[in-house]
Amino acid sequence: MRVLDYIADGLWFAFQMAWEVWWALVLGFLLSGIVQAWVPRSRMERALGGRGLRSVALATGLGAASSSCSYAATAIARSMFQKGASFATAMVFQFASTNLVFEIGIVLWIFIGWQFTLAEFVGGIFLIALMWLGTRLFITRKLEAEARTHADAAAAGHQHTSAASAGSWRERLRSVEAWSDVAHNFRGDWEMLWKEIGAGFLIAGFIALLPMSFFNDLFLTDAPAPVQLIENVLVGPIVAVLSFVCSVGNVPLAAVLWAGGISFSGVMAFIYADLIVIPIVLIYRKFYGWKVTWRIVAIMFVCIVLAALAVDGIFSAADLVPTHRPSIDSIRNRGITWNYTTALNIVAFLVFAALFALTMRRGAKDPVCGMTVDRKTPYTSSRDGRTVYFCSAHCKNRFDPTEHAANA
Repeated sequence: MRVLDYIADGLWFAFQMAWEVWWALVLGFLLSGIVQAWVPRSRMERALGGRGLRSVALATGLGAASSSCSYAATAIARSMFQKGASFATAMVFQFASTNLVFEIGIVLWIFIGWQFTLAEFVGGIFLIALMWLGTRLFITRKLEAEARTHADAAAAGHQHTSAASAGSWRERLRSVEAWSDVAHNFRGDWEMLWKEIGAGFLIAGFIALLPMSFFNDLFLTDAPAPVQLIENVLVGPIVAVLSFVCSVGNVPLAAVLWAGGISFSGVMAFIYADLIVIPIVLIYRKFYGWKVTWRIVAIMFVCIVLAALAVDGIFSAADLVPTHRPSIDSIRNRGITWNYTTALNIVAFLVFAALFALTMRRGAKDPVCGMTVDRKTPYTSSRDGRTVYFCSAHCKNRFDPTEHAANA
């Protein structure tokens, strides 16, 4: 019975955390869908072949306008790299798309305060600058050429195609077709990321049941400030790597760690580390080969630590480091009552349902991965006289050999 009670408590705490930020997640994904659909990026992609500051700025903007899914970010970066973007700008894009997007900032604000949201964006700029510098210094032209050859030979992986709209902003606001483009991007992002988000809340719900002694043993909380700073900022990314959770799913777990006593810099290092979790490292190996993978993981780890230390220094000097640390009980026991959160969540459910319903106008099911895709997708095949639609070239390529074998 104690085990069942423990499981029930963990699930209930996870649900309460998810309830607290549901409206923010919907709002963030809606804004992301609008940007993906209504902000043209083809021109930017053509300009990312250089390794200079202009290309870095463009990659940053394109990343910030993209989905926050870490797995999608790696797939899009690989596609950009394969099409001619430099390795440096591809890596910059990844960090921008997972640290400078709407939904992460909103959820951070709700869970642990505006200071963490500001630190996420300030640190994201540091990460981008440091990653650009690190790849310029340690990824030689020869290694970049080898990585490009490897990327050309690797499977593209799962990456849904963003729907894009034409016309002025006023025309798009009035167009059902334009809102359908937004809806398809919204749904595509959710279908890619819901497992990560769900896993993040579940892990946070059960970790919130752990005693305070667990956090005191894992992170130094009563050591001299310099020792705690260094230990926390080194251990934070390691915990992120071992948790296997990335993107928005990291935020509820970060809130629990903050309540458990980890330092401000340790929390930020944990959040920044979503691109070096083990499944994504294996994707790097598949895309670029081990020779480049171990270098970029090492560069990322160092960049994460340095960015967290830089943010801690800036925020300490500006007296912006939060002084209030909520209890773990206040994080997990948010409660569900009739308040502004409930009202916003009801609106969010209506928006969510409306956007999903809008995808039915042009929606079709990818027979390979099961994702609902826009019939405007360029990836199609024919079977028995009907058109089959795919979310990506990867799924089309997996389907076509099966189709050819069936016809043989």
